Amino acid sequence: MEILWMLIVGLVVGAVAKLFMPGRDPGGVVITALVGIAGALIAGLLGRSLGWYRIDEGPGIIASILGAMILLFVYRVAIGRRSGVMPRRT
Repeated sequence: MEILWMLIVGLVVGAVAKLFMPGRDPGGVVITALVGIAGALIAGLLGRSLGWYRIDEGPGIIASILGAMILLFVYRVAIGRRSGVMPRRT
């Protein structure tokens, strides 16, 4: 049940992050959920290293969205360098 909840929250977080950062990004529903889950992991790791969260706490929804936005930004920079052209904002 916990995994299902994580997938649902990841989908919502990924969708909101993509909404706040419009442009060309990978994938459909599965990739959006994975971006959201990875964003929550990034936010949790960063928050614990900065002392914002204890080891048994997870990040909040806002921190997870920010983590997903960081992930999308890094993806865009990496793709832009690989192709030689920065992605266009639409």
